[in-house]
Order: sequence, then C-alpha cells, then structure tokens
Amino acid sequence: MKKALVTGITGQDGAYLAELLLSKGYQVHGIKRRSSLFNTGRIDHLYEDPHVPHKHMTLHYGDLTDSTNLIRIIQEVQPDEIYNLAAMSHVHVSFETPEYTANADGIGTLRILEAVRLLGLSAKTKIYQASTSELYGLVQAVPQNETTPFYPRSPYAVAKLYAYWITVNYREAYNMFACNGILFNHESPLRGETFVTRKITRAVAKIVLNLQDILYLGNLDSKRDWGHAKDYVEGMWRILQQDKPEDFVLATGITTEIREFVKMAFAEVGITLAFEGKDENEIAKVVSCTGKYSVAIGKVVVKVDARYYRPTEVDLLIGDASKAKEKLGWVPKYTLAEMITEMVAGDIKIFEGQQYLKAGGYYIKNEFE
Repeated sequence: MKKALVTGITGQDGAYLAELLLSKGYQVHGIKRRSSLFNTGRIDHLYEDPHVPHKHMTLHYGDLTDSTNLIRIIQEVQPDEIYNLAAMSHVHVSFETPEYTANADGIGTLRILEAVRLLGLSAKTKIYQASTSELYGLVQAVPQNETTPFYPRSPYAVAKLYAYWITVNYREAYNMFACNGILFNHESPLRGETFVTRKITRAVAKIVLNLQDILYLGNLDSKRDWGHAKDYVEGMWRILQQDKPEDFVLATGITTEIREFVKMAFAEVGITLAFEGKDENEIAKVVSCTGKYSVAIGKVVVKVDARYYRPTEVDLLIGDASKAKEKLGWVPKYTLAEMITEMVAGDIKIFEGQQYLKAGGYYIKNEFE
C-alpha cells in the first residue's frame, strides 16, 4: 500500500486528491493547521476514527512555517509521495500579508524538500509542488506553457516563484523526484467562498433566494482559464507516476472574462443580465427572468467596487497543456458550463431552506429556529 502525505488536505484540492488517492488504494496522511474550529467539512465523508484499526486516512496537526513539525511528520509517515498543496492562496490577501505569504508559500516548500533530504528519503519519496498560473502574471506569450517566461505580479506569485525554482534546484542538486504542476485556475463547489468564482455562484444563489441584494466585484475584464478541480487533482497524481520528474502545465486552453462567468452563472437560474457603464461605474441589470425564481426586471444585481482591484493586475491567463496531454494522457473532462452548473446548484442547495434573519442590513443565519 502506497503512503501519500498531503499538505492542505482540508482545502478544495486536498479534499478531491484525498478522495482520488483513497480510491486507488493509498494510505493517506493529511496535514491540517490547528484551529478552534474543526475546519474539516470538505473531508468529513472520508474521516476515520483514530480507534479504527488499519484505517486508511490519518490527520496530523502541522504548519508549513514549522520546520521541526514537518520533519517529525515526514519521519513518522515515511511517505512514498508528498503533495504540497498548502498555501496562503488568496492573491488579493497576499498584498496585505506579504511576509506570511512568503514564509508559508515560498520557504514552506523549502522546508519540505529539506526535510526529505535530511531524513534520507530522497530516493524513496516523490514530491509534487503546487505551482500556479499566477507565475506568468504580466504574460510574455499567449498561450502559456512550460517554457513561457515568468513575470509574477503579486506577493503570492513571487512566493510561488521561489517555491517553483527551489523545487527545480533540489531535483537537479540532489537527484530528487520533485515536480511542479503549473495549474491554471480550477474551481468546484468546494472552492473557498472568497475566491471570485465561488463568490459569484454564492451570490447568485443568495440573490434569487432574497438573501442578498448585490454582488460586488473588481476587474470584470480579467480573463482566466478555468477548469474543474476534479480534473486537476488527477493530473497531479499522474505527474508523480512518471518515470522521470518533470514540470507540467495543466489547463483547459480556453479563457473567459469574469463578466462572462457572471452571465453564465445567472443564466443557470433563468436570469439574463445586461452590463452597462465602464470601469468603476459598470453595473449589471436583470433584463429577463424565467423559471422558478423571481427577480425584478431592471434590478441592479452586480456592481464594481474598486476596493477589489489588485495593485498590479493579471489581465489574461490561458494555458497550453499539450505536454500533459502527450506525456500524461491528461485531458480535462469537465467543460466550464458543466462546472458552473454544478457550482450554482451546490450553492442553492446550501442556502435553500435555511432560516435567516436580517440584522443591520445583513442576513444572518437564525440558529434559534
């Protein structure tokens, strides 16, 4: 039985990856940060009580900023594969917490690589490093592939740039099986609520259920290459099954404006939008509404808030995953439309039927009914 260690197992990718690895017969060990909350909702269906003999999933408390903790866990687990998915992964927030982002996302990767080296596991343990399309930032070529020059445009991307190159360095210096997966945006119903796609689909659900009035967004002109996280975690696994360690881009090869994503999400509930205005004054109004939900024609449901602009924007990302298709046999199965359908339906299910009270202009869940 192979053993895999997954950092960030409570996140979107960690949850889908853990599910995939368990289905393939792995013994899965996950690292989660200590919190007063369980914060394990995405993996509760996989959880096994510590008293169960021969259990297939084990959780460990840990943090990428704690070297001794990582060394201890890796020594105990002796993993065949490590998937480093943990990170401070919100680009906008990285501008507000640049030092922590560098520590966790950049040096955190070094800590894992160095732990594997010091423990004498270089020949045994394969390492997957979660790199990001944000490395391309101010893009130097369209589309972007493994040879496109990097130009990071945020503290998050700069930290990930260090993580990328230190992974390459340890591979070349110590002959370690260490790989980067340069993954373009991937979403799902498990996506964090503050990421733009999930923010949009949650708002759609809450607006049609009369729990929210307006969706506020930043740069609507930004274009992203969006895929489904389920497809991308399979790509991660395939990267570590190769005979030779290499870096791979995973992407759909299709780019879509945030504005268009908004239109598609509202269309899932029978609402057609018309955008008008420009930049900070742009809004979207309801021009038609069909189906089971009722939203007034002419109602403004989307506004731009300049507070959500990044100090340095990334305007266009579109990936070329030809190498992954050729060498890994990896081809995404989900379309963007299918993913949006799943996300909107998931968020409607979350909010439908729940009891809320409006207090101070905001809806809060009523825990007393």
